[in-house]
Amino acid sequence: MYYATIKKVDIANGTGVRVSLFVSGCTHHCPECFNEVAWDFHYGEEFTSQTIDDLIELMRQPHIQGLSLLGGEPMEPTNQEGLLPLLQKMHQELPSKDVWCYTGYDLEDLLEGGRAHCFVSDELLSYIDVLVDGPFIQAEKNIRLKFRGSNNQRVIDMKKTREQNQIVLWDEK
Repeated sequence: MYYATIKKVDIANGTGVRVSLFVSGCTHHCPECFNEVAWDFHYGEEFTSQTIDDLIELMRQPHIQGLSLLGGEPMEPTNQEGLLPLLQKMHQELPSKDVWCYTGYDLEDLLEGGRAHCFVSDELLSYIDVLVDGPFIQAEKNIRLKFRGSNNQRVIDMKKTREQNQIVLWDEK
């Protein structure tokens, strides 16, 4: 897996101050994508165990609320495999930090039987607190929305979704 960039301080892609990882590789190719350069699966830097250690160190800072995963497409099956060790380590070492994930897939695509489900999907999803799902659709663009770009996208509270076994939208507290 490769990544396009790491933002050490980000306030736009989730609540609080965050570290954001923009992975490389996306098959959606949404028209008017804000990060078209990251469609290439080999764009940027190789994602290694050192990258994971560096991200964990960045997130140890007390002012960092959590990690945001963006792309490219973090939920492409090959990227899911690459991200799993990061989320496992984060869960073990920084359990109070939250994880936001932005994906062009709908949550249903990531669940068993879905087109982007793979052998690590269920575990990966178990570490995600908020999932912003759905492709960006230019015709539904809405700059007034918080944490998403078009009306079709959902901001899903994954903990409540797992608890209630139905999609529960995130409620800005």
